[in-house]
Amino acid sequence: MPLLLNIVTPEKKVFSDQVDHVYLPGADGEIGVLPLHAGLVTALKPGELRYLHQGRVVTLAIGSGFAEITQTQVIVLTDMALEEAEIDVASAEAAIQRAQDALQNVEHSMDAEEVAYLQGVIAKSTAAIQFKRKTRHGS
Repeated sequence: MPLLLNIVTPEKKVFSDQVDHVYLPGADGEIGVLPLHAGLVTALKPGELRYLHQGRVVTLAIGSGFAEITQTQVIVLTDMALEEAEIDVASAEAAIQRAQDALQNVEHSMDAEEVAYLQGVIAKSTAAIQFKRKTRHGS
C-alpha cells in the first residue's frame, strides 16, 4: 500500500504521486513515514526530505513548514523545496552574509518578526548549501 505524497510551496505544487516511504526533517528530529503511520501534524525545519518513488530515492532541500501525516497520505507545506541542481551555492552564501550583516548592524531597531525572517533566511540557505554539498559528494 503506497502513500500519496504532496509537496507544496507558495509558488507551486512540487510533487504529487504515490511513494513507498518518506523521511522528513521534523522540528524534533527526522521522521520516517511508512503506510499506515499514525496520524499527526508536525512542524518541519530546514533540511533534507527523502522519498522512494518508483524504485528511486529522491531528495530535496526544504525550508520550514508543516507536514500532515495520515495512514495513506503525507502533505508537506513548506516555503522552499529544491532539487540539488536548483541550488546556487554562491547565491545562498551571499544571502546568509546579507542576513548576518543585517542582524549585526541594526538588531537593536528590528522587531521580532524581522529578526525571525533573517534567521529563517540563514537557516534555509544553510540547509540548501549543506544539501548541495552532501549530494555533490555522494555522502
